[in-house]
Amino acid sequence: MLILAVESSCDETAVAVEEDGRRVLADKIASQADMHAVYGGVVPEIASRKHVEVISQLAEAALKEAGVSRRDLDAVAVTYAPGLIGAVLVGVNFAKSVAYALGLPLIPVHHVRGHIAANYIAFPELEPPFLALAISGGNTLIVDVKTYTDMEVIGATRDDAAGECFDKAARVLGLPYPGGAPMDALAKRGTAGTYDLPRAHVSGSAFDMSFSGLKTAVVNLAHNAAQAGKELDKASLALDFTNAVSEMLVPRAVAAAEKCGRDTIAAAGGVAANSIIRADLQRACAQHGLQLFVPPLSLCGDNAAMIGCQGYYEYLAGHRAETDLNAYATRDIALG
Repeated sequence: MLILAVESSCDETAVAVEEDGRRVLADKIASQADMHAVYGGVVPEIASRKHVEVISQLAEAALKEAGVSRRDLDAVAVTYAPGLIGAVLVGVNFAKSVAYALGLPLIPVHHVRGHIAANYIAFPELEPPFLALAISGGNTLIVDVKTYTDMEVIGATRDDAAGECFDKAARVLGLPYPGGAPMDALAKRGTAGTYDLPRAHVSGSAFDMSFSGLKTAVVNLAHNAAQAGKELDKASLALDFTNAVSEMLVPRAVAAAEKCGRDTIAAAGGVAANSIIRADLQRACAQHGLQLFVPPLSLCGDNAAMIGCQGYYEYLAGHRAETDLNAYATRDIALG
């Protein structure tokens, strides 16, 4: 089954051609990172306009690279939630147009489900059930993946997403946007324990998280140092910040896996590219006898291949959409 997949939830326009849920024939991505770096973050209106400019050409390029024609396609899958509403609408409307024009089924895909499915592409042997740690710029979730389409949120951030905090901390430290990779590189030169940063706990919710206090602590440290004329040890602050994030994520994921009776953890999303968090996950899983799957860096960020992969399983589960499909800025992953 050949699926044309579309992703436009934030600042990457992506179109892929995917076969039978596991084989990627083409995955074309047009990044806007350099454009938004000037502003220190994504400007929604600019992102939406750029999606409109490139999405059609990107689809043509994906078909050409895959060596297939429009007539060879069996379905169209698209991210319909969550994300920047204007950006998501561009992809949804494009996908609806393609599906209608070609008379193909339209498959709605939850963006975070797509991130989890990136592991299926990288690891053909991975099958549900397992515990997923989905950590990105807009979402931080601990998910019990019971089947390919039946999922339950075990824990989530109550405020900021982990990836958003990385971007904000990086901005305070004078690093470019997006901040994940620069923070990772800077932290490798730091000394752990230089700064005492908070690790939040949500009362009555063992698996829920909160990152706003950590973000505020980094901002205050930087501002206080500047006001006092003191030099900030940026590398050590980046390291201590990353360790704080990891210590809020990794133990909860392991505990959630044990609570749900899962022997496997799969990480997903842009923050899963962080080398410290990857190493901490590997260490913790080894200590607790858990199998760990972490996708390669190329599949951690936003891409359409993951949407096509999850779209295949949504299709098998009978999930379809009509031409009245709408986009949503927020959406419970359990609802699909």
